[in-house]
Amino acid sequence: MLTYKEIFDLRVKLSIGEITLENAKESYWKDYKVGKRSWHTKDWEERRNLVIKENCEICTSKEKLTLQHFSHPKKYFEFEREITRKYSQNFNDEIDFFDKERLREYISKKYTYEPVPLCPKCEKRKPNKRTTKAPQYFCTNCREEFDEPIHKSTEELIDLFYENELSLLVRDKCFVTNDGWNNKHNFKYMKYLMNRDLVKTTNFELIEKEAFLLYLDDSIKYLSFSDTITACKKCAFFYDLHNMDLCPNCKKYYKGVQYSTCIQCLPDIDRIAALEKIEFGKHMRSIDEGLDIQNSDDIV
Repeated sequence: MLTYKEIFDLRVKLSIGEITLENAKESYWKDYKVGKRSWHTKDWEERRNLVIKENCEICTSKEKLTLQHFSHPKKYFEFEREITRKYSQNFNDEIDFFDKERLREYISKKYTYEPVPLCPKCEKRKPNKRTTKAPQYFCTNCREEFDEPIHKSTEELIDLFYENELSLLVRDKCFVTNDGWNNKHNFKYMKYLMNRDLVKTTNFELIEKEAFLLYLDDSIKYLSFSDTITACKKCAFFYDLHNMDLCPNCKKYYKGVQYSTCIQCLPDIDRIAALEKIEFGKHMRSIDEGLDIQNSDDIV
């Protein structure tokens, strides 16, 4: 695992083109081991000892002190996804590009079309389907009764989408992915995915480099201890697991970081209302547990 200085130097070399993206990734991950954390390293321990204070900055305790981070680095794939989304959005916004043939090929390869039934007279979407009365279908728009609805072909819908992206017919999620997930998409989303694939192909190196630089920036910020305070184990526990810190008024009870005080320090009326809300929540949870509703998977 690289030290803080080594990661900083790696970031500089990559940004000025002194090393390639491939070499930068190889250098960064060459000694990576699953389960090994940066705070297990000697580099972390040495730099931590230079910045940690003598007492907890939340409760003033001097017992079992640690550095509490207010933010944690994101994973590389999260940055890659964000940058790809940005490039794709710019592509859609700045380049009014629409290739009907390319979209047709994209849909034919990746989707199965499940057409929406239409009234043969007025082409109203999704006419009522009756189970006991003939004819089987009834259109609530034009009052037409019929046995067989009509459907728009994929080609017709593509032409319609090209003419009017806001049409109700092209907003229907009637295309099912062939990837095993069976997700349902409409034309606007399929167009976005198609352009995203094109952007990822044509801007692969730019996206990868920008994402990796942001990933390194995030790692450097975390390792620099710039976004930390000294906290005891108890205060760190409440912050990490419950997003709570010590009430500044009473210095006794912990509160959600979004609140100015704990419940006990609220004015009488507000404190009573908050406690009643908590008790009501506990009561409703106990009712749910008491019902002991079977999971649908357990029902034979």
